[in-house]
Amino acid sequence: MAYPPKEASLHQMERVLQSSAFRNAHTLQQLLQFLVTQAYGPDAENLKEYTIGVEAFNRPKDFDSKIDPIVRVQTHRLRQKLKEYYETDGQHDPILIEIPKGHYLPAFEDVTVSAHKNGHPPSPAMNAGTSDADPIPSYDAAIHDPRSNPQPGPLRRLFSRRNAVAAATAVALFAAGLLIGSRQLRFGEGTGTAASNSGMSFNPATKPVKSFWAGLIGDDKTPIIAHADAVFLLDSHNDLFSFPHGASDYRGAPVDPHLAQQFAADPALVSKAGQLYYEDSYLGDGDLDAVATLSNLFGQMGLKPIVERGRELTPEDFEQHNVILVGSSFQSFAESQFNTVGDFTFLNADPRLGNWRGVIVNAHPRPGEQAVYRTERDPVTQVLKTDHALITVQPGVVPGRYISDFGGLDTTGTEAAVKFATSKAGVEELKKALAAQNIHGENGGLPLFQALLSVRLEKGNEVLGTSLLTVHPLFPMQRASPSPKGLKPSPSQ
Repeated sequence: MAYPPKEASLHQMERVLQSSAFRNAHTLQQLLQFLVTQAYGPDAENLKEYTIGVEAFNRPKDFDSKIDPIVRVQTHRLRQKLKEYYETDGQHDPILIEIPKGHYLPAFEDVTVSAHKNGHPPSPAMNAGTSDADPIPSYDAAIHDPRSNPQPGPLRRLFSRRNAVAAATAVALFAAGLLIGSRQLRFGEGTGTAASNSGMSFNPATKPVKSFWAGLIGDDKTPIIAHADAVFLLDSHNDLFSFPHGASDYRGAPVDPHLAQQFAADPALVSKAGQLYYEDSYLGDGDLDAVATLSNLFGQMGLKPIVERGRELTPEDFEQHNVILVGSSFQSFAESQFNTVGDFTFLNADPRLGNWRGVIVNAHPRPGEQAVYRTERDPVTQVLKTDHALITVQPGVVPGRYISDFGGLDTTGTEAAVKFATSKAGVEELKKALAAQNIHGENGGLPLFQALLSVRLEKGNEVLGTSLLTVHPLFPMQRASPSPKGLKPSPSQ
């Protein structure tokens, strides 16, 4: 059987990249393009895991695949995503692209419709580019092959193919305030005013909230809402241990004991816990409520928001979309990369300790402002009674895109910040404060600012009211880095 020429394989790769299965899988798009190019290159036989990590995923020169499993994890995901594609959109494609197990380079095969379910002889590239530590980790072989046992699409977008009943169920869970596993979802068409190709237009006098957000979203039909995704270590008793730093893997993967004791918040306690597993599917109810509130508003505006884990954001996401970050920087990996652009920053002097020890620091207090804002408790019961939160609107990594942050010291602050910015009273108060300080956007752009909020609580988690304490301007030079330090195109850190 003749193997396809390079041009045909590249054409097939483009077909795959533009499919619904890969449309929002930016990291896998990046990896597939790199591997296909390498397969036809002169050094295909010398491709190693280190090279992929450094060149495809922009890892530093001291990249150690034994600590950071991004190449193995993402190659496994790419293999599964390709299988999903050829079960759906690619059933009748003339060329089959596969990633053979134990290898990194793809194999290409000319096929007919009737041959898709037959065996696939390897291309010359199949024997090239073996991993530095063959075989691929055992969990790779434990995944069911969708060709012999069809499975639903990957869980990383759990709601992307479910109907409105599932979406309604998710909203009900939000409203119930459950601490549940987070999943990515894409909402369908909204029922409100549709967005035009040139952006949305709402009357500020009659629809101030939608007008405010239309200015922030612009012509982006699919803005990204990125929620917090703190990593924990889970033991056999379902007890959770904080894991604020260090390399991590996908949910359920065993944790190397050395890494657990090196990076866990309480190494001594972790050393007695036995086998631990990565767990990153828990959110505070305030964060969930915030995501539901934004998704509902965007649906009414005719948008189709994409909800993602903050840890899975890629540089391409920031270039192609407006990104709304939801959650405290203490719990959100993405939020922590973008919270140092103005006067207000989140700070925890000892990240190993929790219990609401984090604060918001004011670098340039004005008269009547404090240098530090923190959560407050009832002096008798010790129940939380006050939280503080920040709303930040900053320029994105490319002109015309914006990054907005909504985060509290606690999950209640996050909820309050989003509800403040999606309420008529909150938006009008915010606009009034911006005008009073002469904070305006340049050349028709959005005002860039940080707004500090005080949140009154009941029973520790019920938001009674939110007050705008102050607004500080940001300036155009305070732009997010084109390659945010520490931002990685995968859940691995």
